[in-house]
Amino acid sequence: MPVRHHTKDKGDLAAAQVQVDLIERGAMVLLPLTEHAPFDLVAYQDGSFFRIQVKYRATSRGVLPVHFRSVWSDRQGVHAKPTDRDDIDVLAIYSPETRRCYYLDPTRFESSVSLRLSPPKNGQVANILFADDFTTFPPRPAR
Repeated sequence: MPVRHHTKDKGDLAAAQVQVDLIERGAMVLLPLTEHAPFDLVAYQDGSFFRIQVKYRATSRGVLPVHFRSVWSDRQGVHAKPTDRDDIDVLAIYSPETRRCYYLDPTRFESSVSLRLSPPKNGQVANILFADDFTTFPPRPAR
């Protein structure tokens, strides 16, 4: 059973795992000097820079749910802000269950996407997005 982490710790773990994954892929990883940037890190690879927002996502019934938003809470309550796709080039997802990183082109999706980690029990294959198809960096551009 995975160790439970505080939300900030989960984000730090995801950012560290993505950094390691990118470095192993030959990218140079650059970190912003502020926590208020719309991206968590920048990868430089093959002459291109990629602004990357990182998210930690646990699986639910064989699915990795990904929402294109940031959620935080303060004394006024819980807040959600949609991801501004002009501010990032890649959304990187770290899954603690698979211990893998997944890379998404945010222009390919609306407000959320569900990545399957295993085939559906009903055998459906149409309109299914398998997480294994999103392990390439940089992600494939929108079609």
